[in-house]
Amino acid sequence: APFNRDSGYYRGTRRVWGGRSEVRKVLYMATLSAIRSHNEVVYSFYRRLKEQGKPGKVAVVACMRKLLTILNAMLRDQAHFRPQVA
Repeated sequence: APFNRDSGYYRGTRRVWGGRSEVRKVLYMATLSAIRSHNEVVYSFYRRLKEQGKPGKVAVVACMRKLLTILNAMLRDQAHFRPQVA
């Protein structure tokens, strides 16, 4: 019977493949732009992850998720972006 090799013991690089690829591409570019323009929320999060020793791509994907969460909250609340650095 097949077994789950990814039960916490897998060591190596993982791939992001879920979701809609077009949305993922746009979100990736928006995140890179936010990091490079030193957006105070996204860039500080990225810098903190890099200081913890995370690889660059892992930090970018985490920032993508953070940016998506921010955008969803803005849509939910019908609010403008008000940065609050934690």
